[in-house]
Amino acid sequence: MLSHVVLMTFTDADDAAKAKDLLEGLVGVVPQVRTLQAHLDELHTPVSAHLCLITTHEDEADLRGYQEHPAHLELAQWLRPRLAARVVVDFSR
Repeated sequence: MLSHVVLMTFTDADDAAKAKDLLEGLVGVVPQVRTLQAHLDELHTPVSAHLCLITTHEDEADLRGYQEHPAHLELAQWLRPRLAARVVVDFSR
């Protein structure tokens, strides 16, 4: 199983809550997503990101399928212009 972790910082922190809702809406729509968790930062420290996304996929091919799915691509069009920064970690377990 492959885990995909994305930390996002938004230009406007208020966009994080909408992004969380939109990301959670991918569950059941994108078949390559085995699990999806989206969490908003609670402590708001100077080094905090606003949103943490964790998805799991069978393998790298499924991760690519998720990333290329039309529903994900549509969400990304809304999301990317609002991001100040994004970092990703992908790992198998």
